[in-house]
Amino acid sequence: MTVRATDDKPHEPRRRARRRALLASVAGCAVLGAAPVLWLWGHEAPPAPEAGARALAAVTGGVPAALPDLAALAGERERRVREHPRDAEAWAVLGAARVEQGLRLADPAYWTRAEEALRTSLKVRAKGNAPALRGMAALANARRDFAGARKWGQAARKLEPGRWTTYPLLIEASAGLGDDEEAGRLLERLKELRSGPAVMAWAAAVYRDRGWREDAAAELADAAPTARGPAERAAYLERAGQLAWERGDREEALRYFRQAVRTDPDQRAAQAGWGRTLAALGRTPEALGAYRTALAEQPRPEYALELGELYESLGLRRAAEARYEVVRERVRAAAAHGGDESLVLGRLEADHGDAAGAVRRLRGLWKRQPSTAVADALGWALHRAGRHEEALPFAVRATGGTEGGGVRSAPYVFHRGMIERSLGRHGAARRHLEEALRINPWFSPLWAPRAKAALARLGEPSLQAGPGLS
Repeated sequence: MTVRATDDKPHEPRRRARRRALLASVAGCAVLGAAPVLWLWGHEAPPAPEAGARALAAVTGGVPAALPDLAALAGERERRVREHPRDAEAWAVLGAARVEQGLRLADPAYWTRAEEALRTSLKVRAKGNAPALRGMAALANARRDFAGARKWGQAARKLEPGRWTTYPLLIEASAGLGDDEEAGRLLERLKELRSGPAVMAWAAAVYRDRGWREDAAAELADAAPTARGPAERAAYLERAGQLAWERGDREEALRYFRQAVRTDPDQRAAQAGWGRTLAALGRTPEALGAYRTALAEQPRPEYALELGELYESLGLRRAAEARYEVVRERVRAAAAHGGDESLVLGRLEADHGDAAGAVRRLRGLWKRQPSTAVADALGWALHRAGRHEEALPFAVRATGGTEGGGVRSAPYVFHRGMIERSLGRHGAARRHLEEALRINPWFSPLWAPRAKAALARLGEPSLQAGPGLS
């Protein structure tokens, strides 16, 4: 992949114009990481007024569908397979619709139903059934079984190497496995096969993971105005809001998140982002309301963890503990249906429970998924368990700019700084704590104040100390 310039200044007028265009042109999300999963048969259906037809037209074009339309499509396919139980295509569409519903509603029970439908499709048509293979890849990604997703996706690509809708599934799997080089190669092939807003959005995801945040923002600014429907448009707005949040631009993040929710009221990732940003702006009652709404409609464990930490930052320990228990409940629910939420559970236990248990859990996850996110979580868990020397290589892996550490994350850099502080590496600790607060001074209502306090305790570097020793 050609490396793009990352200097903000040469491209800033173009990028600012693109951001203005994005905010002005969109009147109103599936999380982009939750890949649209109904990219099955490769043809595009013409627009139609019926909800199920709208959903089919959207998803066969590789974009998110509105939740009501998605439910209508699933209902139509259920009726179809009752009348025609040997219809492999209908079973595949039904299975993939259930995967997407499970993602959008954070209800893993849909995944068990999805697997039944997809395996029925493969039983009815054992050979040459690339659509069902793509559905199984999407299901594995949803369950965070990225190795399984890669296996199913590669099988689909072998059958149909020119079918573009397989490649986003493989990109997601490669990113989950920490294989950013492969994700880049897959993106290049995807761009050879297809253009348009969906491809721009996937380019943005890959660029963000490589630390090319301005390029990612530019891709989303181009994608949103050409989105075909509200759900697709809201998905790209939510991702633009997340990028703005990650660089500490609270007002811009709030605009994007608000616009996404107005465009698609079922865009709960944006609702949670709205809460995150309101908390950073000191609008705490509104933030609590936004989080509660997001969690009620899409009970993702990440939202419960964030809300719990917001309560804890306010001194409301009992309310925080209740939300932490929600995290554990949602992790158990996912596991009952084949999902793996070890990452968020490890983060929870490292900070608010059993740090030694978090280390054991995250070591197992690291063996399966050696990604940047897992490296950060494992390093932090080791630190919280008092094993600072073991922690540092993982923190370096998550922040060093090589081997997948390209993403500029304030929490990751904060973790590294705190680990270095515990090891007496005060100069390095000071640099990384300062960097975390430069990236986003409001990255967490609980941990950003602790970063500032730790930095204050380190004080100014000693004039007598040599480089890296202060």
